[in-house]
Amino acid sequence: MEKPLPHRGSGQHVLVVADDPGDTELLTTTLELAGYQVGSAGSGTEGMARLTRQRYDLVVLDATLPDLKHLARGRRIAPADRPPLLYLASCDSLHRLLPELGLGGEDYVIKPVRVAEVLARAQVLLRRRNPGPRNGMSGHGDLVLDDATCRARRGPRPLDLTPAEYRLLRHLLANAGRVLSKEQISRHVWGEYRGHQAIEKLVSRLRHKVDLEEPALIRTRRGFGYWLGG
Repeated sequence: MEKPLPHRGSGQHVLVVADDPGDTELLTTTLELAGYQVGSAGSGTEGMARLTRQRYDLVVLDATLPDLKHLARGRRIAPADRPPLLYLASCDSLHRLLPELGLGGEDYVIKPVRVAEVLARAQVLLRRRNPGPRNGMSGHGDLVLDDATCRARRGPRPLDLTPAEYRLLRHLLANAGRVLSKEQISRHVWGEYRGHQAIEKLVSRLRHKVDLEEPALIRTRRGFGYWLGG
């Protein structure tokens, strides 16, 4: 019997708020390897400060934090910018979460956490927030990707992409308008950092296939990374 494919992200921004260094390191590493862009905070106060400075797609929050009330102020953030919450709950703190869980944008996992469960619950919350295109189709301008068949086209022209090129293009498309660093791209495409030269060669090959027509879609922000625009 084949094992199910692991749950993966598409560059969504996740904030981990926990005061246990072990939990923070485990969750941050796991989520980054799964294709998410991850930030961390060690307290509710710090987490709230980060939420006011940057938009996140999901917050993974330790429900046992002593200053949890500071993060609850995130309710004041505009609904369109308010991220769903995935609580890390102990058995004896679960009863305090029940009123929150009825609001629709929250879920929980019981500590000690199992990374497979965290990834699965995170994906469910993100899908509720952004259901995504129908039938696995997504696009930007005349660029269209079909995740059901792992094929892409630019206008009527099919793009003959390798798996790595498709993952890169899918990652750029999911973060259209955002600059992605070489390290972020490398860890999403290969699950590890392979160095600047490997990334530059991959981007160059993809450009030759995608940007035969105007306008060019794959852009360089020198010294920072790459982004999809145009």
